[in-house]
Amino acid sequence: MASVSFYSADVSIPIKHRAKVRKLIIHLFAEERTPLQTLSFIFCSDKYLLRLNKKHLNRDYYTDVITFDISNPSEQMVGEVYLSTERIKENAKAYNETYEKELLRVMIHGALHLCGYKDKTTVAEKKMRVKEEYYLQLFRKRFTWSIGWFSFLF
Repeated sequence: MASVSFYSADVSIPIKHRAKVRKLIIHLFAEERTPLQTLSFIFCSDKYLLRLNKKHLNRDYYTDVITFDISNPSEQMVGEVYLSTERIKENAKAYNETYEKELLRVMIHGALHLCGYKDKTTVAEKKMRVKEEYYLQLFRKRFTWSIGWFSFLF
């Protein structure tokens, strides 16, 4: 049975209605034909994620998300998605988007990486954005109320 969990590294967990997000993420893995065993979303600060970025990826810059595939070969997916709530808030402002929608987009983005999607080229990034939008719309239609869906969820 697939498991999706939410943890805090050094900030509070910003999701109130976790069950609905959990259902979306499990659905995403099923639709992308990636067998899911366990996925952990870990919410953290910029500082925390920067340390991970330096330590594990040798990158010295802030980012909103880092995804780790920690599954064994030929087994179901086991992954960790680290999310900087500070960076996501900044990006929401920059993109003129709500924090809640940007947070869900980044969670979907991390899950899609674990399903094999990349974003290092223009073509790959565009494909990733299309998938993100698809799952955001699916979430709105299937997992929430149609009016005020993000405020209801978070």
